[in-house]
Amino acid sequence: MKKLEFSIAINASPEKVWEIIIGKETYNDWTAPFAEGSSVETDWKKGSKALFLDGKGNGMVSEIVESIPGKFLSIHHLGEVKDGVEDLTGYQGEQWGDALENYTLKEVEGKTVWLVNMDMNEEYVKYMEDTWPLAMAKVKALAENGS
Repeated sequence: MKKLEFSIAINASPEKVWEIIIGKETYNDWTAPFAEGSSVETDWKKGSKALFLDGKGNGMVSEIVESIPGKFLSIHHLGEVKDGVEDLTGYQGEQWGDALENYTLKEVEGKTVWLVNMDMNEEYVKYMEDTWPLAMAKVKALAENGS
């Protein structure tokens, strides 16, 4: 498991960036670089289940470990969804273990710094390194320009 970290400065308040990240109307836009047609089913509250889906019935089953609006979000990936069926066996043990994906929002000199750190299986490292900057740029554009 490799630890990855990505960050971007956004000319908007942490609250605005948070709303873009979790918003029903914006989530699909900024996550499109990961999978066109991606969606999420959750209420984003601590302890809640989350299904991150790719539009084809595949994705991840996760739990919201912590959710502090405008400040911090922690997601624990528990398993995967294949053809609409949840499978919690594939992510346990050596393959994924306690894989966390954390989002931290901090106000710095009137801007928001969005920091993402995550545990990633080696086979997906290159994909994440290529894709996260695109997704973050989309959040930045949505927060700063509304597009």
